[in-house]
Amino acid sequence: MDRELLYQKIYNDLLEGIETKKFPPGSRLPSEKELAEQYHVSRITSKKALEMLADRNLITRKPGKGSYVLDFARLENERPVNPLPERKDYGGKGLIGVVFDSFGPAFGCEVVGGIERECRKQNFHMILKCTYGNMEEETKAFEELIALGVEGIILMCVQGEHYNEHVLKLSLENFPIVLVDREMAGLPIPCVTTDNFQAAKDLISLLIEKGHRNISFLSHPITQTSSVSARFSGYLDSLLEHGLRTGEDMWLRNLGSILPRLDENEEGEYDDRNRIENFIREHPEVTGFFAVDEALGITVYKILCRMGLEQEKEVVFFDGIDESYDPNPMFSHVVQGEYLIGVMAVKYLRDRMKGKEVPKKYYVPYEIVRSTEKK
Repeated sequence: MDRELLYQKIYNDLLEGIETKKFPPGSRLPSEKELAEQYHVSRITSKKALEMLADRNLITRKPGKGSYVLDFARLENERPVNPLPERKDYGGKGLIGVVFDSFGPAFGCEVVGGIERECRKQNFHMILKCTYGNMEEETKAFEELIALGVEGIILMCVQGEHYNEHVLKLSLENFPIVLVDREMAGLPIPCVTTDNFQAAKDLISLLIEKGHRNISFLSHPITQTSSVSARFSGYLDSLLEHGLRTGEDMWLRNLGSILPRLDENEEGEYDDRNRIENFIREHPEVTGFFAVDEALGITVYKILCRMGLEQEKEVVFFDGIDESYDPNPMFSHVVQGEYLIGVMAVKYLRDRMKGKEVPKKYYVPYEIVRSTEKK
């Protein structure tokens, strides 16, 4: 039986267990390791089966703890310790909040531009707040926006292992929220995003097409609230389809210092750069590097330049300033449809504010920009 059928079989068996209450709500599913041993497959195969269940919002995956069957009845009865502040009545004047983790030229500016332009068309007034990866700042932003009487919120959530309690409470109360870029697994909140899984597959296939066989993955910590996990899955799936090897020795997945943040972390950045340089030195067989975003990709490229290896190895990544107009782009990368993400987020929020149902997920088209040189 081929590997595709194997992970489908694991998925089907677990799905049947959930439907028959063999795995009741709140129960823990077997781990990737346990499933791999039970079905005599690799952990990559068992991981994919679990991720397929998570994609259907049947389970939630908690890093370091395991995968649990979701129990929405319990969630609906839970209430955060800190209540939301009382809302002012603005009489339906179209006031909305926009809460972003961060934004910049590489990713986010065009999303904000799309949101602002569509708000003008819808006669909405937007209030923008940034959290810079800080959960307390996200909580503060929600409290202030609710107190001001916003009728809906567009959110690019903070990446972390736990959900913000205010987001959880508002979603259970059916308050209009639309996510951009990052889904929150297990919560019924619509998200406008890129098909990160397929885009990553396309990017890795491009490296393979160019002759790369040993390709590493570099990222920030993978969490439940991040598109990073989908990109990692796409990376794994592409290598699996092409029969190429990968493993934990090929991954650097905790490079957290390069994430946007309120405080400076020069020591952490220095440590991460040393980790990357040591990895490159210890793995000379690796010729392709897949970084989850531009900041990390450029960091890897600069290190390769310092080591004199930039002509021998290639770096690809997500985002970056659109070079599609350039006949000689330097890096192969994914260009997301940022402006349309912003526009569709406002349209989804408008429908939710009117009490209409919207699809759980909307994929905005992306483009793969191919480099003309091996960089």
